[in-house]
Amino acid sequence: MADGPLIVQSDKTLLLEVDHAKSDECRKTIAPFAELERAPEHIHTYRLTPLGLWNARAAGHDAEQVVDTLLRYSRYPVPHGLLIDVAETMARYGRLQLANDPAHGLVLQAIDVAVLEEVLRSKKIAPLLGARIDETTVLVHPSERGHVKQALLKLGWPAEDIAGYVDGERHAIGLDTSDWQPRSYQVEAAEGFWHGGSGVVVLPCGAGKTIVGALAMSLAQATTLILVTNTVAARQWRSELLRRTTLTEDEIGEYSGAKKEIRPVTIATYQVMTTKRQGIYPHLDVFDTRDWGLIIYDEVHLLPAPIFRFTADIQSRRRLGLTATLVREDGRESDVFSLIGPKRYDAPWKDIEAQGYIAPAECTEVRVTLPEADRMAYSVAEQEDRYRLAAAAEQKIAVVDAIIEHHAQEQVLVIGQFLDQLAELGEHLGAPVITGNTSIRERERLFEAFRRGEVRVLVVSKVANFSIDLPEAAVAIQVSGSFGSRQEEAQRLGRILRPKGDGRTAHFYSVVTRDTNDADFAQHRQRFLAEQGYAYHIVDADDVLAWGSR
Repeated sequence: MADGPLIVQSDKTLLLEVDHAKSDECRKTIAPFAELERAPEHIHTYRLTPLGLWNARAAGHDAEQVVDTLLRYSRYPVPHGLLIDVAETMARYGRLQLANDPAHGLVLQAIDVAVLEEVLRSKKIAPLLGARIDETTVLVHPSERGHVKQALLKLGWPAEDIAGYVDGERHAIGLDTSDWQPRSYQVEAAEGFWHGGSGVVVLPCGAGKTIVGALAMSLAQATTLILVTNTVAARQWRSELLRRTTLTEDEIGEYSGAKKEIRPVTIATYQVMTTKRQGIYPHLDVFDTRDWGLIIYDEVHLLPAPIFRFTADIQSRRRLGLTATLVREDGRESDVFSLIGPKRYDAPWKDIEAQGYIAPAECTEVRVTLPEADRMAYSVAEQEDRYRLAAAAEQKIAVVDAIIEHHAQEQVLVIGQFLDQLAELGEHLGAPVITGNTSIRERERLFEAFRRGEVRVLVVSKVANFSIDLPEAAVAIQVSGSFGSRQEEAQRLGRILRPKGDGRTAHFYSVVTRDTNDADFAQHRQRFLAEQGYAYHIVDADDVLAWGSR
């Protein structure tokens, strides 16, 4: 196409012209297989990676579809070598399969014998495999199923796991749809997972990932272990399951710092599961306490390393990962692919917004300027101290004031990273502050007061990034973040995406200090949301401060 919005380059980068009439259409079409790297105003840069192509392949996209998309939207002829590379990379997925042989049990079988010969010569693969049965088949000990998949992925030969799953202990779980109905995309997501047997469902914050979990549980009809980020999230899961399913209070247990209940459905926190004593993780035994038929990993992009290690040993269990973004800042996306499973369903945020299931959102970056004295202090500070100096700039307080006053009728979350900055803001605004030091009981009390409208402004640390349901929050003001974390930016926007009763737009403000690493990190954080179609409108702090005088 001579006037397409995409420039496809031989180094596997894709340049998308944002202002082109077909840029949105193109962005949605390339999203399943291309990863956004940079998102400045006019040209967005995507990259084709093996993991992105394999995830697309596992989700049902084939090389022909990917090649057709590149040819259809490219402004210039697509490099022939790149098209061949796409086809060959996607063809690597499934050349080796983990299967269940009736006579021998778990085996690694090859569609391509030469590939099997290649991997058998790897020093990392050979110790994980057993005896060779025939030319195309090698025994695998069941306990090595996950480790084999990890090692094969690192060699560039991702195995398709068709070995099946144990049913686990049966437990009846029905849906109580007397006052709700699952949305079509939630049903598709749950069925996509169930058909694949294990894997990850990617849905925007506020789109009802808990309901996808409940639907998966109703398909499994088995005991279920649910892993969540914190105790507040555990109690929200419990509340949702009691409302949406036929489960009773006695059937749902909480395994956290406060309680140690093992029930047919047990909700455990990552924090307690990864508590280490004398060099061991005693609570990982929860994985073995029952014959679980399903394990659900909420916010799977945050999965801690010890959980990865144990998950490698339980590959015969059905595993469902739920997340708003597969981005991991530690680069362990490949471990999610190997051990939880490939992406089974991914709904673009703007598609869910168009259906009215999440609120439309306007993103604004407000840039403040450091006074000369502070700028000098920043310049001469040690590298590790610079971000705190820039992110906690005093000039941000007046901007937060002006934004809150501008949205006088809305409920507002002020979100930040540094506890002293949050304490200062809380005192200045006369607003309660929630941090990791706030007790679970006090957090729940304040969140409930916010939901009821008794508290209009709430200052929160990163403890509110995940799995907190605050449907009335319509404005979020981010004053500092975890450096350049894309996943955190997505989660923070997600706090205000619950659809509003009157259909009004949500507002997400990121207040950053120009000419510092605060602005650099902000650009990096915004990449994932730009990939989902959100554009940041950049304004100067002076313009925001002038709102009150209009």
